Amino acid sequence: MPVQQLHTQQVTGIINKAILMIQNLILSSLLLILSTNGLAAEFNTSVPMKEKNASTFYVPTEINGLGTAEFMVDTGSGYTTINEQTLASLQLSDSATYIKDLQGILANGQRMIVPVYRISNLNIGGQCNILDVDVAVFPGKTRQILGLSTLKKAAPFIFSMNPPQLILSHCSEQSTEENIAQLPLSTLSTN
Repeated sequence: MPVQQLHTQQVTGIINKAILMIQNLILSSLLLILSTNGLAAEFNTSVPMKEKNASTFYVPTEINGLGTAEFMVDTGSGYTTINEQTLASLQLSDSATYIKDLQGILANGQRMIVPVYRISNLNIGGQCNILDVDVAVFPGKTRQILGLSTLKKAAPFIFSMNPPQLILSHCSEQSTEENIAQLPLSTLSTN
């Protein structure tokens, strides 16, 4: 084989490899752009949190249009919790469906059996509607908690302390008809 023909084959091979590398680079760049746009769409709702004593964070939350209350954000709680007073209001409007009894372990180690109800709509901060949420019901007027039974439906999510905010995904941006008005703290117990 003449040297010139061998040289031409080598150059053609190098050019073909370069074209293949450029095609792979373009494809990789396109995939990176598409995946970045997908991530940006996931973290699309920001809800400011209010910091209170003992580094606890609260968000205004509305259940089935019954008015807004502050819920403490607790990523260590398996369930969102409401109190019996809230349950009574939901039952008056036939907005809570009994699901089961649940034995839970409280932060102090005490065991407690609580009923679990399904509520059709929970709106976090007037910006994030979550549908069909299971909530545990605690006695009296105890503090209400936004736990994982709700937050996992808005996953992936980010709990940011600086600035204090929840960044949620998979929310419908249906704001409540009225402005969010937080209930006075005197209506919530901090037991």
